[in-house]
Amino acid sequence: MSPARRPAGGQGGQPGSLFDSAVEEELSRRAPLAARMRPTRLDDVVGQRHLIAPGAPLRTLVEADRLSSAVFFGPPGTGKTTVARLVAEHTKRRYRALSAVDAGVKDVRAELESARTSLGTEGRGTILFLDEVHRFNKAQQDALLHGVEEGVISLIGATTENPFFALNTPLLSRSTLWRFEALDEEDVTLLLERGLETEGATAAPEALRLLADLASGDARVALTILEVAVALSRPTGRIEVDQVERARSMRAYRHGQEEHYNLISAYIKSMRGSDPDAALYWLARILEVGEDPRYVARRLVILASEDVGLADPMALVVATAAASAVELVGLPEGALNLAQATLHLALAPKSNSSALGIWSAIEKVKSGPFAEVPAHLKGSNYQGAASLGHGIGYEYPHDDPRGYIEQEYLPGELAGMRFFEPGVHGAEGTFVRRWRERRGEQQDDEEKAHE
Repeated sequence: MSPARRPAGGQGGQPGSLFDSAVEEELSRRAPLAARMRPTRLDDVVGQRHLIAPGAPLRTLVEADRLSSAVFFGPPGTGKTTVARLVAEHTKRRYRALSAVDAGVKDVRAELESARTSLGTEGRGTILFLDEVHRFNKAQQDALLHGVEEGVISLIGATTENPFFALNTPLLSRSTLWRFEALDEEDVTLLLERGLETEGATAAPEALRLLADLASGDARVALTILEVAVALSRPTGRIEVDQVERARSMRAYRHGQEEHYNLISAYIKSMRGSDPDAALYWLARILEVGEDPRYVARRLVILASEDVGLADPMALVVATAAASAVELVGLPEGALNLAQATLHLALAPKSNSSALGIWSAIEKVKSGPFAEVPAHLKGSNYQGAASLGHGIGYEYPHDDPRGYIEQEYLPGELAGMRFFEPGVHGAEGTFVRRWRERRGEQQDDEEKAHE
């Protein structure tokens, strides 16, 4: 579908206006397929049925011209900008649009002043659409806030980022949030079929399926790959799998702040859950989108102690070795070191006893009060220490044939307190068994069951 164009001829049929019209015509002809197919009606939008199907909440508000300040958020290529522009077709209010990529505070203030004038002289409100709103910094968002609070404008912001990360809390609290979801395979296939019709081309069924799969729910990616594949299919105009394979090299991966946290979270949880296949998949995703491999290595070192711990003491050695190797060789070869450490940690027995232990001890220290170091544990390697009572009563464990002597190491008021709750998996079970044997403790049933 062609975008709206200015009427030809202009004022008095001036030659300049005819030239402008010719330029518009040529630009329209050369526009990317995604731009040429931009919907002009809500019924033509593919996907987002939960928002814009007949009777759906967002559509109801748009058609009734009752949409207040809103944030459209979700992955790229899901229709946020398209739906925002279609609001203009259903509102009696002034509709203004800015892009946060090239607009600044001065532009925002100019729009707010214009909206205020329109409200005072014509009684017309203003909808201000701000694309890529997450690119606005705090000062720029604050400039918007005053106009939203007063009702001078209704803001529609579009963002690919999680709004709770990207927007100031005051602005967020004054807006309704509308989540746009990635298109499903059926939606992408419908869009591709429309694109083929627009381009006057056809595609083999397997090529169409591959196109839909490569899109990953992004309409813009789907149509861009399709456009390249159509060009490669000339002169026959029938797209085959090999043309799609050649076109796929231009595919870009989306990776915003939220996606960063989501991928890392999935990666860590897969290793913690002992799923090596999932862990390798998320590692591949993380590396393909361009994350710093040193960041990944640091997370492995943390996980080695937090989630594997004493169950496999070698896990920390492997993780730190991988971190060193990545520093030494970099990518792409460093991916092998990360993969080896990832598999080791995923397959290792798990214990978080060391993590829970230190967190518990830190909490006790923070809650206070600070306990005095017992006299027998105080430093005694200096002249006069003994006269202060330092070290008196301390028994040296190596003097006992067992290498262990029972004595109290905690301050008196904390005597008997337990911060370490041992696990029973992997090597930790062996450590704990020896520890308890020295203390003359009996094994509990759970430990015996894991022997």
